[in-house]
Order: sequence, then C-alpha cells, then structure tokens
Amino acid sequence: MERKLPDIFLELADIFDRHGFHLYMIGGTSRDFLLGRECEDYDFCSDALVEEMMTFLPDLKAPYAHLGSAYLRYHGVRVDITTLRVEDDYIDHRHPDKIMFTRSIEDDYKRRDFTINAIYIDKDGRIFDFVDGLKDLHFCLIRMIGNPYIRIVEDPLRILRALRFKLLLNFDLENHLAKVIQENSFLLKELTPEKVNREIDRMRIIDENYAVLLKKFNILLKY
Repeated sequence: MERKLPDIFLELADIFDRHGFHLYMIGGTSRDFLLGRECEDYDFCSDALVEEMMTFLPDLKAPYAHLGSAYLRYHGVRVDITTLRVEDDYIDHRHPDKIMFTRSIEDDYKRRDFTINAIYIDKDGRIFDFVDGLKDLHFCLIRMIGNPYIRIVEDPLRILRALRFKLLLNFDLENHLAKVIQENSFLLKELTPEKVNREIDRMRIIDENYAVLLKKFNILLKY
C-alpha cells in the first residue's frame, strides 16, 4: 500500500496490539482512504469488548456499551470504535433483536449495509474484502450486502444512507438496489422524524439540490 495509513489509526492500533487485540479501519474511514479522500470520520472496529478497551483506554466513553459501541477524543479528534458483532433479526425497522459479539471480521461484515463500507484495513495495510467492495469502489457503484429488499425492510434508514453516499461520492446505485428504494420509500414513515431529519440534514450539506434526488426516488418528506 503506497499511501500511509492515518497516524491516529496507527497509534491506536499499536495500543490495541500491545494488549492482545486487533483494530481495523472500517466504514467511511477505509472507503475514503482507499478513494484518496480526506478522512472526515474515524470509524474503527476491534475484537476487544468495550469492557476490555476500558482497561487500556481510560478516556473511552461508552453510553451504548451493551451494543459494543464506544468513542474517545484522541488528539482532539472523535474516534468511534465498535466491537465486532453478529446481529439477529430486526424487530422495529431499526434495531436487531439480539447482538452477539465475535472475534472474527468474517462474521462482522454480514451485518454491514453496503459493500464499499465493509472493507477492513489493519495496521499493516492488509485489506480484508469479503464482498467485492474494492471492485465496487473501482466501478463507482453502491451495492447492498445481501438482498436489498430484506436489508431495507430491516432498516429503512438505509434508503437515505444509500442516497447520501450517491450524493457524496457521485456513485451509481446498483440497479436492484435503486428499484427497491424507489418501490419501498414509504417505509421511511416507520422511522422517527429525528432519524430521518438527521440524514436529510447531512444530504443538504453535501448538495443543496438534494431534493431533486429524493423526488426521483419517490421520497416526498414533510418533517
């Protein structure tokens, strides 16, 4: 790998390594790094449980420790760290019925939404890509992991996330995903206005003409 990994990641990965755990870049962090974009968010994942992280990261905050989610300020930057996990069926269009922690990234990737956000990078620059995310990055394609219909029924917020990434990256939606979004946009009504508005606000920051894209996919929100 020619490009140097972010110092924040390398320093934290060394800390995890010294305590017997692995740390990986994931999500938008690894995606943007591979695209040569500046990393605006730092999303990492680890085989360490939140309780284990707390033994060597004294500044770690974990209001959602039961979900394996924690964060800390490191060199003045927010860093989110999530324990690798497996998720059961979704019960409320947003949250899985059961979460089981795992030590394997090969278990963790299946719960993630899009292939381009499921690329793991370790501190040695090794890339772990189980769903052809690199290929989709190359072809500028947003593709769902698994059946798009099932994944969107699980969590309709993925509709807006897909469209936000389309705006952000100027990527195309995979045909099946685009069709499912257009036919199931009504599912957004199952979500709280706060969650929807948060995504809409992020889209508005990216492109002031975001509403044109929403209308194209039959999304007429009035929150």
